[in-house]
Amino acid sequence: MSTKLKRGTRSPLASFGLHATLVLASVIAVFPVFWVLVTSFKPDSRAVEPTPKLINEFTTGNYTDVLTGAKGDFLSWFGNSVLIAALTTVIAVFLSATTGYAVSRFRFPGYRATMLSFLLIQMFPFAVLIVPLYNIMLSLGLQGSSFGLVLIYCTTAIPFCAYMLKSYFDTIPADIDEAGRIDGLSHFGVFWRLVMPLARPGLAVTAFYAFLTAWGEVAFASAFLSAADQSKTLAVGLQVFVQQNRTEWGHLAAASILVAIPAVIVFYLVQRFLVTGLSAGAVKG
Repeated sequence: MSTKLKRGTRSPLASFGLHATLVLASVIAVFPVFWVLVTSFKPDSRAVEPTPKLINEFTTGNYTDVLTGAKGDFLSWFGNSVLIAALTTVIAVFLSATTGYAVSRFRFPGYRATMLSFLLIQMFPFAVLIVPLYNIMLSLGLQGSSFGLVLIYCTTAIPFCAYMLKSYFDTIPADIDEAGRIDGLSHFGVFWRLVMPLARPGLAVTAFYAFLTAWGEVAFASAFLSAADQSKTLAVGLQVFVQQNRTEWGHLAAASILVAIPAVIVFYLVQRFLVTGLSAGAVKG
């Protein structure tokens, strides 16, 4: 019997090495989250110990203080973040979908310049945009408002989302559009009733990206929202646990875990679309 392996198969040693590498990478990726989770159940005075001991130290007081408002106005921050993230997601997905469909199906003056602008905007560091965007929001009277911050987030999310959705719409046969117009649908009717249902994986990816853009962002939220505690978002509000001479690590870890839960839920809801959406948007441009 031949001992040669068939082409495309791995030897037991190579298989073991691959799986060991994957397990090690998973442990490295999960360990920081595990450490934050353990720290969130420890009092502030014992949170910086080098070993994650919980015996005789376990406490849920950090979560109680955060949720009841004893340490910051967490529920107000949570409501602000949900509102801003939800509006950003809805507006960004709708505008990027209509834009991506237009540049995928139609050729118009400025088509190439539009596509190039999508790429160029992504090359600028977001920190560079704070000053000009601040001046624009100030002139519009939106400085310090939640809706103004939503518009800021849309300016950063829409170019990337539109470019990716354009690539996804390219994979949908144009014959579907022609069949819809023969049946009497307008261009928008074809887009809304025929193309959008077929683009769910791509829409899920862009929605997830837009949500994360608004949910955990700090720089824009710090610059464009007022300093009032009630108007802060979660990412900005967490700064109250980092004081000049003292950091409340236990409360900060507990708040961080609570902040991560909505993002995990959104990821769970769209995960079955993520691989399809990302791969379809990447193979054709």
